[in-house]
Order: sequence, then C-alpha cells, then structure tokens
Amino acid sequence: MLHDIRYALRTLGKTPVFTLTAILTIALGIGANTSIFSVVNAAMLRSLPCADPDRLVRVAEKNDKLNLQLFSVSSLNYQSWKEQTRTFERLGAFGYGPTP
Repeated sequence: MLHDIRYALRTLGKTPVFTLTAILTIALGIGANTSIFSVVNAAMLRSLPCADPDRLVRVAEKNDKLNLQLFSVSSLNYQSWKEQTRTFERLGAFGYGPTP
C-alpha cells in the first residue's frame, strides 16, 4: 500500500494542473456538504428551544385593500393582541434587522 501511495503522489506531482483541480473540487465538495448539513441541522434536526414546539403558531396580518395576503404585525398591534388575547397561552414576537 505504501508503494501505491508513493506512486499516486509522484503522478500527481507530474501533473500540477490536474492536482490543483482535484484538490479544489474536493474542497468545494466538502465546503458545500458542510454548509448544507449545517442548515438542515439547524432548521430540521435540532428541536426548538421551547417546551411544546408542536403547539407553536404563526400569526400575521392580511390587508385586502392593498392586496397583501401576509405581512408582519406592527409593534402596536402586537401589544394590543398580547393584552387582549384569550385564545393563546402566551404571545411572543421576533424581528429582522441589524443587530446593535
């Protein structure tokens, strides 16, 4: 086996363009695989950090006049819903934007 490894290294040394192409292809494959697994792990495999994730629902607003089927709730509407809700045990919110 040691003889085969030395032969492979000698052959790869004689063709540097092929060697560089092979190394780059393997590196891109490993990087893509790692990225995809990280996304799948975060989104699908790891459970949510709450007691009953199967009871979570998303609530959004709809505006027929502006033909908006789904859009985020304003802060004031969220506060009003939180104070008046009798249907949900608790309400929480999240937002997108730059972190301070």
